[in-house]
Formats: sequence, C-alpha cells, structure tokens
Amino acid sequence: MATTEKKRKTCEKGHHYYKSSDCPTCPICETERKPSDGILSQVSAPARRALESLQIENLHQLSRFTEKEIKQLHGMGPAAIKILKASLEKENLSFKK
Repeated sequence: MATTEKKRKTCEKGHHYYKSSDCPTCPICETERKPSDGILSQVSAPARRALESLQIENLHQLSRFTEKEIKQLHGMGPAAIKILKASLEKENLSFKK
C-alpha cells in the first residue's frame, strides 16, 4: 500500500498544518469556527460547510429543503444525514416532501 506524502502548509492566519490533499481548508481554523451549539455543531466540517453554502443555520431552515437536495451537497455523507434526520424528528420537523 502506497503512503501519501503530507505537505506542510500555512493558512492566511498563520496556522501551520500538514495535509496530503490539495484541499485549502485549514483544520485549525475549522476547529476554531465550529459552533458550540445548534445543528451545525453536530455535523462534520464538510457537512457544516455544505449547509452554510445554502445559508442553513438551524432546523427550521433545513426543513425547507428536501432530503434529496441535502444529500446532493458536496460534503454531505450518510452520517450527517442520519444526524440531521434525527434532529429534525426530535423537534417534530422533517425534510420538505
């Protein structure tokens, strides 16, 4: 099995980190900006960015979209969908039909 070489990178804020991909996202910045509560705090950074791209910040905003629309977002995986569905159900909400 081949190993991928990690490259040292520096973000705009001066954080140093290592990544093997060309993804420009700084993991330190992502950790710093993660909300402490709400639906965006419960999902991974890629899923959070996907929701933010549609200006979704809470469950009521999420309920305006179909499950299919949310599943199609880049960064939205099965684990995030499971969390979102459970959170919606807990508040007696659902994805748009």
